[in-house]
Amino acid sequence: MRIAVDPNRCEGQAVCVGLAPKVFELNDDDEIVRVIVDEVPEEFEKRARKAVEKCPMAALTIEE
Repeated sequence: MRIAVDPNRCEGQAVCVGLAPKVFELNDDDEIVRVIVDEVPEEFEKRARKAVEKCPMAALTIEE
């Protein structure tokens, strides 16, 4: 599973980072969240899916 970030929708609220910090990151200089893995490891999939679901701007999508 992969996750894509829509840079036009992401406001850097970092809800996803709080839910799945091993999948997403937001540095002090960033305005949008970045996915830090190419493929989401199986052990992080549940948290990553929750992050996609909880994104306040609907900026994340799952690519199976």
